[in-house]
Amino acid sequence: MSKLISCEFNIDTACVELRYADGGSINIYCPGVEDSFDTTLPMRTEMGRLIYNAPLEYARMVLDGTLEGYLRFAPNEHTPDSD
Repeated sequence: MSKLISCEFNIDTACVELRYADGGSINIYCPGVEDSFDTTLPMRTEMGRLIYNAPLEYARMVLDGTLEGYLRFAPNEHTPDSD
């Protein structure tokens, strides 16, 4: 594929959409990704944070197969301390 020109979450389609300079595109259906493995509430929260705040990072992890491993390790990294 050619150069990536945009990556954003489309709330109307529930997809992270990647657009390329050659006119190609990839749409990642987020509910399908979420349902593809067993997630806990903290994992779903982290996935939502990625989708809205870092869609390119989310897309990269989905496409290279590292999202589930990341979510199993990282759910508590971005939650505020309850002290």
